[in-house]
Amino acid sequence: MARVAGVDLPRNKQGFVALRYLYGIGRTTAWEVLAQAQVDPRKRVSEWTEEEVARIRALIEQRYTVEGQLRAEVQMNIRRLIEIGSYRGLRHKLGLPVRGQRTRTNARTRKGKRKTVAGKKKAPKK
Repeated sequence: MARVAGVDLPRNKQGFVALRYLYGIGRTTAWEVLAQAQVDPRKRVSEWTEEEVARIRALIEQRYTVEGQLRAEVQMNIRRLIEIGSYRGLRHKLGLPVRGQRTRTNARTRKGKRKTVAGKKKAPKK
């Protein structure tokens, strides 16, 4: 099994798909890494040789920030925004959408489950 940046890559997937299991590597980066390492992107991970795995591993460690290091960097950036009191930091702190989305409707992913507030009942018609 190929292990890159502390993550076991799925053996039965093609190389360009398997690399996307790493946090911080998407579609474009996966293709770039495989091209630079001179590995066929369509080749399955189980068919990779130890030499190819070593090239990929070395390339990712040298040129890309991935997994734990990237997660820590993102958390530090968010913490900095909160500490300086920026608008974005405030939105992070309150658990609301950060990038200008509407909150009157939707935004349930950030806001969480609805908290129903009891309102006045309409007076019955006479």
